Amino acid sequence: MLNPISRCYACSQCMKILLAAFALACWCHPSWAQTFEANYDEAKVPAYQLPPLIDEKADIADNFSAAWSLRRAELLQLFSEQVYGTMPTAPYELKFELLEQGESCGGKALRQQWTVTVSTASGRLPIDLLIYTPTNAAKAVPCFLGLNFGGNHTVTMDSEVAVTKSWVRENDANGTDKHAATEAGRGTAIGRWPIEAIVSSGLGVATAYYGDIDPDIDDGFQNGIHALFPEYRASAEHPQRWGSIASWSFGLSRLLDCIEQKVPQVDPQKVGVIGHSRLGKTALWAGATDTRFAAVISNDSGCGGAALSRRAFGETVGRINSSFPHWFCPNFQQYNRNEAKLPVDQHQLLALMAPRLLYVASATEDKWADPHGEFLSFCTAIEVYERLPDAADPSTVSQRVGYHLRQGKHDINSWDWAHYIRFLSQL
Repeated sequence: MLNPISRCYACSQCMKILLAAFALACWCHPSWAQTFEANYDEAKVPAYQLPPLIDEKADIADNFSAAWSLRRAELLQLFSEQVYGTMPTAPYELKFELLEQGESCGGKALRQQWTVTVSTASGRLPIDLLIYTPTNAAKAVPCFLGLNFGGNHTVTMDSEVAVTKSWVRENDANGTDKHAATEAGRGTAIGRWPIEAIVSSGLGVATAYYGDIDPDIDDGFQNGIHALFPEYRASAEHPQRWGSIASWSFGLSRLLDCIEQKVPQVDPQKVGVIGHSRLGKTALWAGATDTRFAAVISNDSGCGGAALSRRAFGETVGRINSSFPHWFCPNFQQYNRNEAKLPVDQHQLLALMAPRLLYVASATEDKWADPHGEFLSFCTAIEVYERLPDAADPSTVSQRVGYHLRQGKHDINSWDWAHYIRFLSQL
């Protein structure tokens, strides 16, 4: 049985152990299109060459930190233009309203429910933010911030937490009814959000429903945050138009605004953004675009997240664009079955987090998300951590980056969270 590994980086022993894990049986993802046959054979991974992480100027610069800053800006622009889309620059206003607060988790936690409203000349969008912090904390605490899939009421049995009124995907497990959430969904995602364990460790946790920000449906960008920026909504075919992942990331930054300005129980300089699956992709893009996040945690984020696109293993660029055309910008479509032409790859995205804390996690049976590709991407990105002044000491690098490969399928569970809690606690 494979021993899980965490907080390791680019060491030969770890590589040997992890490579052995990838020989396990393949997992057939239930959402395969009949015309798409995913490759799960390492022997069939195409030969590829990764675009350079560090350009020649930065490589030979006397001041790597200053040179990397320029390289980072270049990479961020490329990812914006070719993958996730450029965010709107039109002005907006924010309003923060505390709706309710009280004790929770048997008195261990303070619960707060906020509404964060984003407004432009074209309308307003309320986002419900749920925050739990330890009641016995002597000072402001580090805090996880992430989006959830079914509504804030699904992450807890706490009856005070309101059921979301936003559009939801039909999911019997979450108690939905004609795209509406119901009381039957309360607590159905507790396994993915161990709130009591988090606050008992001395940390906070904040979450919002991703559908509050933008509905996860190809609706022509007529709803959610896109509706507030009509110049982007109207130009639906604009090659750099921001997709839903970028909009969810934008929403995470607005939630951080609320925490910074209105929640004294949380240390705003110690907030870690976290996400699983498509929301893992979102957490990575949020961490890349908003350096206020002190830590970035990606759980099973796969294609368009931590996994290398050029491997075309499991879910590919073409497959993800055909299934979820609203997630990325139209420019990303030109790399369907053409990953070698991408000017960027995901090791460069991971490097954009440096020198802040970065954690990437994979699962042995989650072949769709290419765990080996996630690990290789992570290992390659670490070069930047090793060369930045904050990471000059190798022991410091090992503290600032983390990776684990968990036994099991595509999910985020208490085992994953135990590692994330230890990782964020160092802030």
